[in-house]
Amino acid sequence: MSELVPSPNAPRLELLKALGDNTRYAIYLELARAPMPLATAQIADSLGLHPNTVRPHLDRMREVGLLEVVSDAQGTVGRPQHRYSLAADAPSLGFEPPAFPVLARMLLRLAAAADVPHADAVDAGRAQGAAAAAHRSTAGTCADALTAELAALGFDPESVVDDHGATIAFTRCPFRELAEANPDLVCSLHRGLVEGFVDARGDGRVLDFHDLADRTPCQVEIALTPR
Repeated sequence: MSELVPSPNAPRLELLKALGDNTRYAIYLELARAPMPLATAQIADSLGLHPNTVRPHLDRMREVGLLEVVSDAQGTVGRPQHRYSLAADAPSLGFEPPAFPVLARMLLRLAAAADVPHADAVDAGRAQGAAAAAHRSTAGTCADALTAELAALGFDPESVVDDHGATIAFTRCPFRELAEANPDLVCSLHRGLVEGFVDARGDGRVLDFHDLADRTPCQVEIALTPR
């Protein structure tokens, strides 16, 4: 039996406010990455929390329509166990469906087998970056816009900005598994994406891009220029 606790009229602001709490955001990330619904105990164990700490946060997230809960009575005695997953209309926050990593791995193997030149990977990334920049043409400076785009993609960026430029570090790489398996292709795609984004914006210039071969975390250095 599937029980959805909807809140169809809840403003999007309420959803984002619910995710403003660090624990609820961590729960959201855990469920976004999970290939199947999770029980309260599983979520608590993954986050190193007590189930009694997690339950009220799950209740709050259900109230605003972020979660779907399935009651599973199979193999249990007494009250059914609840398993949680993201609601169909929950904001994606840049997290991909579970099938996407599988597709990405297959495409990467195909590209590696075809000996795709790194320059072609950079060009593919640049095209994607330019397309993304068109949607962030009014978002502050180039550094502001790029930081927002990288955050949406799941890189959890941290930026240091001064009068002349910015350094943006990628504290989490959503492509890390693929990048470690084939850093030349994957990091070339990421580099191209960043360069294409900055060039299309027209108010910045990439000075250097440090990938897995250079340092952890990876980062990009940008010179800011007036439009």
